This record gives sequence, C-alpha cells and structure tokens, in this order.
Amino acid sequence: MKDLKDYVRSIPDFPKKGIMFRDISTLLNDGEGFHQAVDDMCDKVKDIDFEVIAGAEARGFIFAAAMAYKLNKSLVLIRKNGKLPSNVISQDYELEYGVGRLEILTDICKPGSKVLIVDDLLATGGTTKAITQLVEKVGGTVAGISVLVELVDLKGRDKLTEYPVFSSITFEGE
Repeated sequence: MKDLKDYVRSIPDFPKKGIMFRDISTLLNDGEGFHQAVDDMCDKVKDIDFEVIAGAEARGFIFAAAMAYKLNKSLVLIRKNGKLPSNVISQDYELEYGVGRLEILTDICKPGSKVLIVDDLLATGGTTKAITQLVEKVGGTVAGISVLVELVDLKGRDKLTEYPVFSSITFEGE
C-alpha cells in the first residue's frame, strides 16, 4: 500500500511566489489512492459518535459525500455565499487576501445532531472555524473534524482546540 502523501503533487510558487501548493487532483485521479484516502478518513473517525457529515465547498464535498455513503450518515453541505436556496445563516471568515462567507440552511441540521466536519485541507483554520460556528448556530454539536491534508506549520489546529481533529496526510516544514 502506497503512502497517501505520495499521491499528492507539490507545486512550488502557486498561486504566488513562496507558497507550496498541495494538489490533491493527482490523488483523486488515481482510483486506488482515492479509495485508500476515503478508507483512511473513515477509519480515523470510527470511534466518534456522530449522525451527520458536514462537507465544505468545494473539494470537501468529494470526501464528505464518499464518507457519508460509506458510513451511512446524512450529508449537509456548507456552501459559499449565495448558493443555497431558502433560509440560510452565514458566517464570515478571513482569507489570505480578503473575507469569505459560508452558509448553511437553517433547517437542514436537526438541533442536537452530532456533526463531523469534513474538508480536504486544514491550513490556517479560518474556514474550518467558520464551519464549526455555522453548525453550532443551527443547533448542531461538532463531534470532530476530518481533513485529508493538514499543513501543520500554519497551525490551523490552534483555532480548533475544543474539537478532535483527524488528518490523513500531514505536511510539516516541507
């Protein structure tokens, strides 16, 4: 079995000089690698009690949907601003060069539901923190956070200390 990290392509100076971009499209393009990644993410959360998986737009949807299917859990989509119909609540978060906004449907997550948040990447933790706030605003309880890739040097976990965080691939000082 190949190390999951070996499926990820590293692209220097993208999207700007000094940034090492971790490209998961190479993992997704390999059936065995994708299967292994989903299995690993599911295995890491096997002891967590949850009923709902909340997937973050856009690449988080890929892993959240696959995990929800494999684990027989319901799926909630966390979308970017203006993409959900009906009643929504929003949460702003800081981006490297601006502010983003995420939304959730107000009636999609039953109050008291235990929710696992799933995304492809944990970097600075701003997006993930905003998702935890959205889940809690609609009455859900964050049971944990599962990401495919964690960029350890950016210290995203530091913003999420009240939740268990699971990552399948870590990059540190690379």
